Amino acid sequence: MNKLMQEIKQCMSDLAETKKGEVYAHFLFPAEFIGFQGHFPDKPVLPGVCKIQAVIAMLQVWEKRDIRLKEIVSAKFLSPVSHGEKLVFNYRKQTESNSEALVKASVTSSGKKVAELQLRVSFKNEKQEN
Repeated sequence: MNKLMQEIKQCMSDLAETKKGEVYAHFLFPAEFIGFQGHFPDKPVLPGVCKIQAVIAMLQVWEKRDIRLKEIVSAKFLSPVSHGEKLVFNYRKQTESNSEALVKASVTSSGKKVAELQLRVSFKNEKQEN
């Protein structure tokens, strides 16, 4: 697992599923998070790629299998996010087969939507049983 993904997973907490079948998690990215390095030095902003990777991280942990990003179908970044902001990510699989899924995700901060994503992902191995 690469360093960025390791750090993203360390920022994740409270991964759970709602009664409506959406999976959600809370994220809190500290000032020293690798994603803020150089983006931007005087006013750090969480890069969009980190939001996408956070959804992939959620999928990997929840599904208990390796997930690969195949396509960014759409990505709308509505508001910048800085360090220390409490974020809620949620996703729902729109369509799914044995080998891939279309995932719709959103990111909110203090109840305000900051990003909307649609990602096509592939599954690299079978689900692991606990």
